[in-house]
Amino acid sequence: MKRKRIILYILMLLPLAAVLTALPFLPAQIPAHYDFNGQVTRWGSKYEALLLPAIAVLFGLFMLGMARFCAKREEHGQNNEKVCLITGSAALLLFNVITGYFLYTSFQAAESLSLVEVEINQLVFGALGLTMIVIGNIMPKLRMNAWIGLRTTGSMKNEITWKKSQRLGGISLIAGGIIIAALCFFVKGMACFWAAMGVLLLVSIVDIWYTYRIAKLY
Repeated sequence: MKRKRIILYILMLLPLAAVLTALPFLPAQIPAHYDFNGQVTRWGSKYEALLLPAIAVLFGLFMLGMARFCAKREEHGQNNEKVCLITGSAALLLFNVITGYFLYTSFQAAESLSLVEVEINQLVFGALGLTMIVIGNIMPKLRMNAWIGLRTTGSMKNEITWKKSQRLGGISLIAGGIIIAALCFFVKGMACFWAAMGVLLLVSIVDIWYTYRIAKLY
């Protein structure tokens, strides 16, 4: 468990370390916002680059707090604590990817993302797909709780509905993650965005429907 905490701390602090290292070399003004067409709509101070790392630190601290809370509430074993730490680390990996891309575009002073070799939607949703696969693999290990996992009135009905719901939720996350990651090789831009959103919506609908369906049987 200690090693998982160390990994989470590293992923939590790495964006901050990267930005602080790059800050003296960044242009005074960097692209601060892009529209849906990938065109710069606002330029800002290079110190705005610290915003995302700050959010990463806050999120990391939140997940560490959740892990400690789950550890105290879990009567047997450390499954829920472990899931919190792994989920937090997987999500923080996204922050690292986005921070790296943000620094890249800042150094390039890219006025249009179409001029950047790496496409942001493909990068972010590719990482999201991998994150979903990781989380999907550990979901079935979750013990019933009121904080994390696939939680609906149906899944929380009893231990049987909980276990079956988490198993199905894990499978659907893995399948959705594989599909999203694969899509990122073939589509880009807003097409990639909407395709990924469609997969996420479908996964959510299937999971919620299943929890209520299984609750009627058990």
